[in-house]
Amino acid sequence: MKHYLLALQQPGDGRALPPEELEPIMKDVEAVNEELRAAGAWVFAGGLHPVSATTVVRHDGTDFVTTDGPYVEGKEHVGGLTVLAADDLDEALSWARKFARATRLPIEVRPFHGDPGSHLP
Repeated sequence: MKHYLLALQQPGDGRALPPEELEPIMKDVEAVNEELRAAGAWVFAGGLHPVSATTVVRHDGTDFVTTDGPYVEGKEHVGGLTVLAADDLDEALSWARKFARATRLPIEVRPFHGDPGSHLP
């Protein structure tokens, strides 16, 4: 088993969906999360506050500089994430397709380096 990060790519416009649009999406996301748990592949998942809540810490060689806002300005940002256990990339992509359908948003899939034991307690 390897671990994969599924990163939800949220539009950068900062607009919140009205409840009548958000509620069915959240219901669909929770259904995929339950399926992931039942399959024994769920490791961790969570949504993130809006990009306006972001703080970036940089080291300039002598001191630390802290700034508001995302590291990179862009049209999209990470809005939430899921870490899952999968045998291979094809299995991780299968889960990503389910999340993309549930969220109606792009899902970035990235493998972790090493075995799960190398980054989990």
